[in-house]
This record gives sequence, structure tokens and C-alpha cells, in this order.
Amino acid sequence: MCWKCGKTLDFAPPVSRSALCPECGTDVRCCRNCNFYESGAHYDCRETIDEPVRDKERSCFCDWFSLNPNAAALGLGSPCGSLNPASVSEHAKAQSAKNAFNALFGD
Repeated sequence: MCWKCGKTLDFAPPVSRSALCPECGTDVRCCRNCNFYESGAHYDCRETIDEPVRDKERSCFCDWFSLNPNAAALGLGSPCGSLNPASVSEHAKAQSAKNAFNALFGD
């Protein structure tokens, strides 16, 4: 699923860096659509990557990229009405804490 619009994505691996969501036109091969993306994890990734990807919503060269079929359902995007309010609340709290930390210590 596209993290941004919730559209089901049907791309065979490996996903090209130039792949776009057919519904909203956002980059498909980005951190927000990856199985390993986890906000709050080291570099927001559960994989052992060497350096952070600065823009999690833009196409990347990451060798670990694996398309997450449930990215939007996990609260990473905003498909209309399909999110569990509790997961949205927890995600908002985590993002708020991360923003406060970055304000104190920088990215």
C-alpha cells in the first residue's frame, strides 16, 4: 500500500527508483513504503544501515528496501478512515517526542 494515499501497490521486486504510485504520484521506493521503516528506531530503520536517509518520503538507493504491503494500514500514511485511532494517536505521540528531541539536539 502507498504510505500516502493507501492505494494497493503491485510492483515486482526489485522496485525501481523511478517507480511512482499510480494514484497520487509519490515515490514508491522510499523509506515510508519499506518493511524496515519504523519511526523512532535508529535512523528510523530496523535494518543496520550505515547512514541515515534524510528524506523518508523521497526515492532512495537503499539496498535493504523491501516494499511493505501494509504501510498505510500501519499508520504510516493517511487513507481516508482506514486507520485505527489508537495507532494514529500513538504515532502522533512518537512523532511529537521525536520532534522535541530533534529541537534540543538537532537531526
